[in-house]
Amino acid sequence: MMGQHGGDQNRLFYSFNLDDHIPPDHLLRVIDRFLDLSELRTHLAPYYSHTGRPSIDPALLIRMLIVGYCFGIRSERRLCEEVHLNLAYRWFCRLGLEDLIPDHSTFSKNRHGRFRDSDTLRFVFEQVLDRCVSEGLVGGEGFATDASVVKADANRQRGVPGEAADWPKSGSISRPVREYLAALDAAEEECTPPKNVSLTDPASQWTAAPGGPAFYAYSTNYLIDTQAGVIVDVEATPAHRTEEVKATRTMLERTEARTGLKPQRLIGDTA
Repeated sequence: MMGQHGGDQNRLFYSFNLDDHIPPDHLLRVIDRFLDLSELRTHLAPYYSHTGRPSIDPALLIRMLIVGYCFGIRSERRLCEEVHLNLAYRWFCRLGLEDLIPDHSTFSKNRHGRFRDSDTLRFVFEQVLDRCVSEGLVGGEGFATDASVVKADANRQRGVPGEAADWPKSGSISRPVREYLAALDAAEEECTPPKNVSLTDPASQWTAAPGGPAFYAYSTNYLIDTQAGVIVDVEATPAHRTEEVKATRTMLERTEARTGLKPQRLIGDTA
């Protein structure tokens, strides 16, 4: 006999346990088992006011960003929508069925505010690295280094020659331009003006793409332990070969200072 679904969606009370609906082999269960954000609030305490309305828990924002990274959700607006709908994402973020999701603008405000001032993302990265070291996943005998080119959000048509960069008046200068000019003023050595400068994102580098037109970009430089492929440090720079060499030196020195690890060999490509 043909059955008929007769579920009633107008029930007033439900007995529902999120944990019962997340598969035991789900990726977020594995991550949650080893992710420890217990020291995050202490790290950020000096950057929050002692009065006023309680803020969104910073651990929630970090967990949401991890979800976005693991599942390739690059838009923070879409990330908020997905966490709202997906039970596994809610479970990982410690959200109940009726808990509200933060607005997408909260991420950018914190990224350019207290998260940046306190270097929060690096703090979380180093906490994870320390756990990998304590679990014996990092050997320290050999490191590999490489860079990935990340296209900047800058229009190719909004560029000017580096020696004749015509910056906007002080009252209308954007944050990226202010930071770029401040970095130039703080530089100990006078640098050669780049061939082309973006008026939108001047810190990015005009670079040629193999088989395609040039564009503005950054390089994400990685230092990777060869034993289990664990990333031990990362440094973002403009997309330039010279900057990649400097970044490698910086990462090696920083890793040795933090963990005491100094590799016997370093692997890199011909670039």
